[in-house]
Amino acid sequence: MNEFIEQFIIECRDYIEQATSALQTLENYPDDAEALDALFRALHTLKGGAGIVDFAAMERALHAAESALGHARAGDRNVSTKLNADLLACLDLVVRWLDEMERTGELPERSDAQAEVLLHRLSEVARDAATAQHAAGRLSPAQGWLEGVLANHQDVGAYAQTAIRFIPKRDSFLRGEDPIALMGALPGLLALDLQPDGEWPALDVLDPYECILILLALTSASTRDVSTYLKNHVDECEIIELDSAAVTNVPGELPQSARDILEAQTALLNDVADEAFAGTITSVGMAAANVLVYCGHNSAAERITYASSQSLAEGTTRYLQEQLVQALRNPIVAEVSQSLPAAPARADIFARTLRVDAERVETLVRLIGEMTVVKNAIGHVVNLAHSEANPLATILKGHHGVLDRITGDVQRTVLGMRVLPLRTVLGRFGPVIRDMSANLGKPVKLAIEGDETEADKAIVEMLFEPLLHIVRNAMDHGIESPAIRALDNKPATASIVIRASRQSDRVFIEVSDDGGGINVARIREVALERGVVSSERLAELSEAEIIDLIFAPGFSTAAQVTELSGRGVGMDAVRMAVGRMGGMVAIESQSGQGTTVRFSLPFSVMMTHVMTVEAGGQTFGIPIDAVIETIRVPVNTIAEVGSAQVIVHRNRTLPVFDLTSLLQVQSLPGDDSEAVIVVAAFAGQWGGIRVERAGERMEVMLKPLEGLLSSIPGVTGTTIMGDGQVLLVLDLGEILL
Repeated sequence: MNEFIEQFIIECRDYIEQATSALQTLENYPDDAEALDALFRALHTLKGGAGIVDFAAMERALHAAESALGHARAGDRNVSTKLNADLLACLDLVVRWLDEMERTGELPERSDAQAEVLLHRLSEVARDAATAQHAAGRLSPAQGWLEGVLANHQDVGAYAQTAIRFIPKRDSFLRGEDPIALMGALPGLLALDLQPDGEWPALDVLDPYECILILLALTSASTRDVSTYLKNHVDECEIIELDSAAVTNVPGELPQSARDILEAQTALLNDVADEAFAGTITSVGMAAANVLVYCGHNSAAERITYASSQSLAEGTTRYLQEQLVQALRNPIVAEVSQSLPAAPARADIFARTLRVDAERVETLVRLIGEMTVVKNAIGHVVNLAHSEANPLATILKGHHGVLDRITGDVQRTVLGMRVLPLRTVLGRFGPVIRDMSANLGKPVKLAIEGDETEADKAIVEMLFEPLLHIVRNAMDHGIESPAIRALDNKPATASIVIRASRQSDRVFIEVSDDGGGINVARIREVALERGVVSSERLAELSEAEIIDLIFAPGFSTAAQVTELSGRGVGMDAVRMAVGRMGGMVAIESQSGQGTTVRFSLPFSVMMTHVMTVEAGGQTFGIPIDAVIETIRVPVNTIAEVGSAQVIVHRNRTLPVFDLTSLLQVQSLPGDDSEAVIVVAAFAGQWGGIRVERAGERMEVMLKPLEGLLSSIPGVTGTTIMGDGQVLLVLDLGEILL
């Protein structure tokens, strides 16, 4: 990557963090002048940086954001909820551009189209200002110009949505402006006429430095897009929306030509070859977005663009296909597919770099990992020396203890450089909950506690989606309508509290609501209907265990599908996502009083404690967080239930899985009278894993699988043991579920 671009990205991340922090303050205190000034400075600096590297799309987007904010800063209006959301969407788009630049080292290819989709969201201020200026009479009407330009361009008039009359200021040239170039770059330009502002003066008195032009234009772009484009010249323009047959479609419907194009793009996604996947997704997304923008459906175009990026990121056509179908059905519907993470509303903007270059921090982390390997190797040598009664063993053990302590301190210090405060994700839920509250007609107050709690940035960046599922369920299912709350003598405004805290090397997050709680009877009913458990087993379950059934894949008690939830996905996805982070999820609920969902997460995803086990003569690692205990049981106590095996332990029936069979390795002959079983918890369930031998416990730095090994299922990562062997650390959830 170009060193200049690299420095630009680092500085932008820093200013985005400042802007995001200021927006969070303005979310709670809209009239905070200090936060408003800080936000304006951050946006202005970001815009200046974009200009230095010739990133025109980013410069335009930030200029629009800066202009919209300028009205609030000047005291014309407060920082409204909509303006706050629009500015977050702008920052989110900039973050995505920076991510792409970091991957490719080049300016994003589709940035111009993406910027156009965003600009209409920031155009209200410009339109309002233009209306006020017209009302004040700053631009003379000059009747007849519209009829003239339409008569001169009858060939394209049927396709025009907007007509513009632009009278530049007389000193435009002296201020470095080029009115002709400006109008020539109008979005969707169809025709452009030039005429003098009055009679042409004689050559001997003509001042070449004075602009006496009037520019008349027709464009297929909407008045909103034109107003956004000409936002810096609103007092010099007259912008008129044309009543053309080409643009007077029934709301929500598309012209047949546009439908034909979208249907053709949808057909292209039905059978995409692997080698052409990226190109097909990109071209289909761009073509569909352009069609929708041309038809005036900018929100639908924005969803198509975002769905395209999601499909590219996850290697599936599903997101883009869903949005194309939605656009064909009704492009003005504001609903975003439940499976597609919300783009503008979400605005999950994270500070992805630190005060120093993030790559240098990662390099340091890798070096600490190698240092940990050496420490473990020395520990292995110490054990060998003790076993051979070597007189140096005691000295080695003492030095190894000192090295172990120093290595631990360095590990904690280095990993501390990767941490972020949880407010970078928890702060996003203010606008989200307010929007949900308005849509559902349920007044809700959000309280956030402990958002200064820190965690590894990998944890923080992956946390938004699971929390969003919990909040959606609380809003849609848990919190009652005001009428029902009144009957139960509850306050009309419900409460959601998000708490975060850290204890030792674990981070805990709770989402609590004061709604109606979980309907246990309804869960029983659905569990029986869908065959999740048998009636006999259901009768044996406690209330807590019944509530835990909502984590079953596809389980849903929703009577109907809504925009927020009720699609049969959600809680199982939450548990899987948290499980991938090495965490656990638990639920407590009291009927009529509310529900609390608790996340328990590791502070760091790189440093972990594992227990070694053997299967087929090979050594594997199991995360110690998943291990309850290790036991030895007589083989004859393992019962056969169909094709499965179970044991009864501590009055609990546990399924038993043979690790050699799961990993498809050849078992070694051994003691046939006893079985070594590791009792573990995975996905909220207990089970036993039969191994040949349980080994030592150790602290390791996990290295994710890369290259050809990255597709191996059931492996969290690798590390090097003291004897030099590679240890595969298993993902029990992926192996057993």
